[in-house]
Amino acid sequence: MSAAPQRIRIGDLLIAQQLITPDQLDAALAQQKTSGRKLGRTLIDMGFIEENQLLGLLSRQLNYPFVELKHFRFDQQLVSQLPEMVARRFRVMLLKDEGDGYLLGMGDPTDIFCLDEIARHVDKPLKPAVVRESELLDILDIAYNREDEIASLAEELDEELEDTGVDLADIVTDATDTDAPVVKMLQKVFEEAIKAKASDIHIEPDEAVLRIRKRIDGVLTEQVMNEKRIAAALVVRLKLMSGLDISEKRLPQDGRFNLKVKGRNIDVRISTMPVQWGESVVMRMLDHTDGILPLAKVGMPEELVERFRRVVHRPHGLVLVTGPTGSGKTTTLYGALSELNSPEKKIITVEDPVEYRLPRISQVQVHERIGLDFGSVLRATLRQDPDILLVGEIRDAESAEIALRAAMTGHLVLSTLHTNDAVTSALRLIDMGVDGHLVATALKAIVAQRLVRRICTSCVEDHEPDANERQLIALLSKVQSVPDVTYKRGAGCPHCFNTGYRGRIGVFEMLEINQSMAESLRESDINGFSRATHASPHFRPLGHSAFDYALQGVTSLEEVMRVSAQVEDEAVGEV
Repeated sequence: MSAAPQRIRIGDLLIAQQLITPDQLDAALAQQKTSGRKLGRTLIDMGFIEENQLLGLLSRQLNYPFVELKHFRFDQQLVSQLPEMVARRFRVMLLKDEGDGYLLGMGDPTDIFCLDEIARHVDKPLKPAVVRESELLDILDIAYNREDEIASLAEELDEELEDTGVDLADIVTDATDTDAPVVKMLQKVFEEAIKAKASDIHIEPDEAVLRIRKRIDGVLTEQVMNEKRIAAALVVRLKLMSGLDISEKRLPQDGRFNLKVKGRNIDVRISTMPVQWGESVVMRMLDHTDGILPLAKVGMPEELVERFRRVVHRPHGLVLVTGPTGSGKTTTLYGALSELNSPEKKIITVEDPVEYRLPRISQVQVHERIGLDFGSVLRATLRQDPDILLVGEIRDAESAEIALRAAMTGHLVLSTLHTNDAVTSALRLIDMGVDGHLVATALKAIVAQRLVRRICTSCVEDHEPDANERQLIALLSKVQSVPDVTYKRGAGCPHCFNTGYRGRIGVFEMLEINQSMAESLRESDINGFSRATHASPHFRPLGHSAFDYALQGVTSLEEVMRVSAQVEDEAVGEV
């Protein structure tokens, strides 16, 4: 027989334990009437009590075990025995089959109606356990994976195309009904991508199959479907959503549209390109639900945040943030802009495309087809009396020279550059054809960044370094003290889709241009600039920053190797 939760009054219990005051309870009850959320969650959201305190108290009071789901190896088949609607409605999941009953994780262990409803769906008694609601919802997103549903919707759409025998564009254009297979399939693709925290979706027609790939933590995962001809229907639908020309299939097109998926506001940037077997579509998804991260939360170490903050609060000069696509450059720059955004400062951004909308800031979208390129926009912005300029990307000598001259004439200029590290960024400007004196005078600081994958905390295990990794450790030990630690890696589990990684963290290097570096830049002396850089007491290369996380067990040596692909030449050899 199922154990029934006791009816307890959380507010009275918390006051009795002196964890909240009566005034705090009254304020939470008033807020609860407006929000409709449960009292415990309201108290946590208002900052009156920590979630761990509340869950620990409920665990002791109800005599239920407390289970850390973050480290729990769940059984996907067992979890999915409960219908998804039931699991989400009651915030529960089946954790373990203990033979004489099921251990049931409960986000709200005080829900006295929950167990009776859950018992109808299982064949053994239930043993309640207390879990964090946020962790439980994450696991439900993983456990109730809908790739099989996407496949069945693909079959349904394929059958519709076969049965109608009419023009494809007519089918998709007329599919305004949300029950239309093409609409349902795309909706499910987006839902699954959001659940998995994917940054990009790729739709790729091949000779005999259709591939839908999602980039999760920087790595692509693939779903292959035999219904290859549905690709054209998906492409037409996506073009309609983004206002592109559905009749143009021979030229690449770019567009964007907004989605609301599971309460989250998603901005989708779409790129289509003609390939051998049709049109390839890549969609970059930007989640604007949580807004722009403040500078303190972009992932930089505290000491680096303070240094970067000092630089961006200078009245003039060029500050570059560099790294490959998807390394978080825009997040860092917008974090700085949100801090600089005040009534007394005129800020103009020149971007392609505008990624985040900010109040009070004049944001210009580059449109090269009509002649509105970076160079012409930058010249116009300087007549708009700005204090701060953000240039989305320095792409050529013209935009570089305008940005540098603006930085010399009383403007703070923030921009990005696609280079591997901070050292090569300054030299890249000279390679573009910009005068070394101009670079030396205007350039104030460069931040290079990457994202490395975090080891999944649910399947972390000890790792013995292989020959290549031992060589990396030996190289790094020449320039920094390497303690005797046990390295970690992820074995792979349902939490991390068997990759061994879940989530990413930023690694950064920051270079502030000093006198000796500036002299080398004036002379275009590459070796001299590199020596001056590595002689700077505050400079730590990217490889070293990534290695710090490996020593802490946050990431793996495999990820450090990836960031430090040329560690002998770049991060270590020149130190």
